[in-house]
Amino acid sequence: MADPQERTGEISGQVSQAGPVRELAGKERVNGLAKAASSYLRSAMHQPVDWREWGDDAFARARSENKPILLDIGAVWCHWCHVMDRESYEDAEIADIINGHFIAIKVDRDERLDVDARYQAAVQAMSGQGGWPLTVILTPEGKPFFGGTYFPKDERYGRPGFGHVLLTMAHAYRDRNQEVLESADSVVAAIEYNEAFSGRSADLHSGIVDKLLQSALLQFDKHHGGFGTQPKFPHPSILDLLLDYATRSADEGARNAARLTLDKMAGGGMYDHLAGGFHRYSVDERWIVPHFEKMSYDNSELLKNYVHSFQSFVEPEHARVALEVIRWMDAVLSDRERGGFYASQDADESLDDDGDYFTWTQNEAATVLTPEEMEVAAVYYDIGELGDMHHNPQKNTLHIDHSLAEVARRTAVSVEQAAELLQSAKKKLYAARLQRPTPFVDKTIYVNWNSLAISAYLEAARALELESARRFALFSLDRILRESWHVDGSLDHVVAYADGKHPSTAVAGMLDDYAALGLACLDAWESTVQLHYCQKAERVADAMVARFYDATNGGFFDTAQNSFAAAPLGVLAARRKPLQDSPTPAGNSLAAMLLLRLSEIGGRNDLREKAEDTLEVFAGVAEQFGLYAGAYGLALQRYLLPPVQVCIVGEDEEARRLAVIARARYAVNKTLLRLPRAAVAAHALPPALAETLPHLPELKTGRSFAVVCSGTSCQPPVYEAEDLIELLHRMLESGN
Repeated sequence: MADPQERTGEISGQVSQAGPVRELAGKERVNGLAKAASSYLRSAMHQPVDWREWGDDAFARARSENKPILLDIGAVWCHWCHVMDRESYEDAEIADIINGHFIAIKVDRDERLDVDARYQAAVQAMSGQGGWPLTVILTPEGKPFFGGTYFPKDERYGRPGFGHVLLTMAHAYRDRNQEVLESADSVVAAIEYNEAFSGRSADLHSGIVDKLLQSALLQFDKHHGGFGTQPKFPHPSILDLLLDYATRSADEGARNAARLTLDKMAGGGMYDHLAGGFHRYSVDERWIVPHFEKMSYDNSELLKNYVHSFQSFVEPEHARVALEVIRWMDAVLSDRERGGFYASQDADESLDDDGDYFTWTQNEAATVLTPEEMEVAAVYYDIGELGDMHHNPQKNTLHIDHSLAEVARRTAVSVEQAAELLQSAKKKLYAARLQRPTPFVDKTIYVNWNSLAISAYLEAARALELESARRFALFSLDRILRESWHVDGSLDHVVAYADGKHPSTAVAGMLDDYAALGLACLDAWESTVQLHYCQKAERVADAMVARFYDATNGGFFDTAQNSFAAAPLGVLAARRKPLQDSPTPAGNSLAAMLLLRLSEIGGRNDLREKAEDTLEVFAGVAEQFGLYAGAYGLALQRYLLPPVQVCIVGEDEEARRLAVIARARYAVNKTLLRLPRAAVAAHALPPALAETLPHLPELKTGRSFAVVCSGTSCQPPVYEAEDLIELLHRMLESGN
């Protein structure tokens, strides 16, 4: 019931600008969330529950009154969070129980990933499940002794009524206090044990990557793509690992798994065929019925997958999908005026629908289209009288059911006519959809997710030659560095909230924020060859090491340690070293990748040693995570394979042709730089390049050329595309 823990034509129209805050009938009072900055928290400010934000004041109140804490963790995009709000937290009877027996704290999962991660682990230890809304009962010190996800107000779905649950837990805390405290201590011990990895191995080898790939291929669905059964999640990092391996080894199994998954996702209902962009995950194995919220991080990481697939296989459909993802993000998830990517778009316009904005009844579609358009669209998108949605069986998710050639055959028109009719139908359906009330867009700008999106845009801009995407990515990165990065090495997790509000105390950046931002800076350096981005990446990495690196046991904690950390509340004292992609790349994997790339550019062995140490911490357990350690596999590949760096010197058409050759074929260990002669002559380069490029005699010829370096040696410059193709093939294959 809860959200599980995983998980063409011009776009126009108005996206909902109002927040999810809604006045409750007859309720003018506000609770302790009235001054919150988060959209999710502010949506509950008029509820009769005396909510408080996570912080010292709430915990001090719980201790002084000796009351247990009711902790609710959710997100603005979470459908069942809003259902529980309406059913229970807006109900006067439930509110009286909560206010009388508990101190109530509400947390925005996107804002406080550190809080969510630990209490998710606690609930999973207690109940075997997690997700959102996360409902946890804590001691006044913040130790969990009971938890679950969604609870209905009255007993149904095989779940006890929420009022009964609350009273039972309140009485347990009062009448069996010692038993409750002992139970809470055991849960905290379980959290700490689960996060204390004992898988260190000094033997870093390709067999670890092979086992991750084997795990994915064993779970690969040969009919529908993807991995496992329902529900199905995209797993972008494992897809990139499969793409890298397939192009390096010509392995047909890996190639087919990656391509079929990308094809099926793009053809299914998880993809928005009218506006572009992907929904969060599919509830069925065929990718037809999604959870309709659209997340920044899902779309940025899938954008990379489709770009990498296009680079490797020259699949035009994958380039089309990548372009449409960018088009949707440009239109809906971007602050075009100031830079930055918004966090998410909600699934629903109200609690009375379930993806109704994105779905169609047969009559709704027929009203918009001509009979000829409807005939083609109905076959192509499987728009029938009986649809796909449980709450309204007439509603259809648009998904590709037949090829265009099959549609033409069934409708007795030519393929060209079918394509024209389908294109006009898409435009009309989308124009009609824009007239519907639009789901809320959370305009909060988070550093970690923005950094992932910036990197994705820069990769797409290079592969697809999209100057506008490149400009906006750099514009957004400059804003993050200007507004969230501080000279003392501290970094804020939030750049800006949806309505411009900021909390009195900034949310401290976590490991993901630092690692992803450092990688975005390196991607900006590769895109622009402006040295200050490379230098900024190094400063971010040094600050990351100072704040998060475990100098005793290796690896990185997810939150700052020692003098950089605030006094921990609740179970925040439990140390975590994130390895699992969930679904964003794990912080330790991102950190290792950042350190490896920087060591290649700047020759800093200290960074490579810390990356090696981090990879060793998890080497003995990584294979157990399978699909969820894809980012670790990519970082390990970067470590094991000799780095292949391609430098194109020149600015003419020949340089462009060499660059097209160089960026073909995705490889995790390949870097491409396009260098103007002026930059080389001025030595505006990091140390490793400054030692080599300015001294090449080829600079005096006036012709554009390519230099390919692998490891610590560089090959003689080449002028011809054919020579570069042969050289890159040899370099990349030799690393297999």
